[in-house]
Amino acid sequence: MSSAKIEFAVNMTCQKCVDAVQNSLASVKGIENIDISLEKGNVVVQTNLPYSVIQEKIEQSGRKAILKGYGNSLSAVAMLGGNSGYSVSNKIMGVIRFAETPDGCIIDGTVDGLKPGKHGIHIHECGDISEGCNSVGEHFNPNNTIHGGPDDDVNKRHIGDLGNITANEVGRATFRRIVTLIKIPDIIGRSLVITESPDDLGKGDAPSSKIDGNSGNRLACGIIARSSGLFQNAKKICACDGLTLWDERDKALLEKQESSNYFGSSNACTVS
Repeated sequence: MSSAKIEFAVNMTCQKCVDAVQNSLASVKGIENIDISLEKGNVVVQTNLPYSVIQEKIEQSGRKAILKGYGNSLSAVAMLGGNSGYSVSNKIMGVIRFAETPDGCIIDGTVDGLKPGKHGIHIHECGDISEGCNSVGEHFNPNNTIHGGPDDDVNKRHIGDLGNITANEVGRATFRRIVTLIKIPDIIGRSLVITESPDDLGKGDAPSSKIDGNSGNRLACGIIARSSGLFQNAKKICACDGLTLWDERDKALLEKQESSNYFGSSNACTVS
């Protein structure tokens, strides 16, 4: 699986902090390179692991971490639930990132609050969540083809068909995959949707199988927006409220903990 560079701001004050972060990442399989700058307060990791796994490992060192940039080229992000997206239960929240690579588009995300098991994930044609997930239109399907799975031929799938994600026993789905055909400029301003049921990838007997994979109700959605790539986010103060990145992170985490068991900040200021 193609690796990508992920940049984190990490709250480090001395060489001891650098050593602690280095040690927390050193034995993790799936990491190809680690570059830590105490002066810049940055940690850049080249990996084929989900970003949330790397962030968890860094924070196990006792240092706070915020993702600042993902990938060397074009990247995007969709935030589900909270103030930035929509969730039918107000408990489903997540952050999904997209980054172009020569091998295809990396889709890397963590979603919490789901029922354990498989759930469909799709890109929809519209970036309108004024009526929740009912106003995002149908699957992104510029080639006017039947519904399928992400590994199907271009003539037997929608561009927005991303398959399924699997939530564990506590309702968290952590995933990372590479999907061909997707180009970042084509999906900016559209929406990402998580569904109630598994996607049958167009291979089922139900009448809706060739339309949406018989994947059921739309549970959560968020608009896909442009995101920072590597070293493109120099922000230290959040423009939303004038707080530092660390204060803003703590504020967002507290709000999420009060409303759900959600991992990480989905505040637009700290996840760009």
